[in-house]
Amino acid sequence: ERISELFGEFRTGKTQIAHTLCVTSQINFAMKGGQGKVVYLDTEGNFRPERIESISERFGMDAEQTLDNIIVCRVFSHEEQMEIVKPIAALLADLDQGPYRLLIVDSIIALFRVEFSGRGELSERQQKLGQHLSHLVRLAEEFNIAVVVINQCMADPGALSMFGPVIKPVGGHVLAHASTTR
Repeated sequence: ERISELFGEFRTGKTQIAHTLCVTSQINFAMKGGQGKVVYLDTEGNFRPERIESISERFGMDAEQTLDNIIVCRVFSHEEQMEIVKPIAALLADLDQGPYRLLIVDSIIALFRVEFSGRGELSERQQKLGQHLSHLVRLAEEFNIAVVVINQCMADPGALSMFGPVIKPVGGHVLAHASTTR
């Protein structure tokens, strides 16, 4: 697997799942965990240490040690989001720091949507997003880690449904092709 994508409407539990993955990736192999550390790339300020504490306690793990095994990278622009991949690669390559089992990007698209607005900038946004996803795929393959991206979604005005609005993930074909699991 290369990249797994979680998408859903606002307040549907995407970040909660990401927080749970931060903890369960650290559970030992005997208990079906990943027995490794996590990198959490936070683009929206969603990371909550207190959630990690309560989840780790639920799994009978030491909350402080669990938090120590999560490297949180907070970024504020799509450029920072793209550039942080190189230092993350250096961290993953340093065997004394690891092993790392998971990289979470929450959210993959938020900063791109803010900084590239309107149809006129859509092509450039998709090109940059494609480059970023390509780098994430390379990290996944080179360091044998799981990459989980959290995505936003939107109503599809062109789709017809008898049961209400049709919701689809943002990012178009670029993101759909990069994700192995949606």
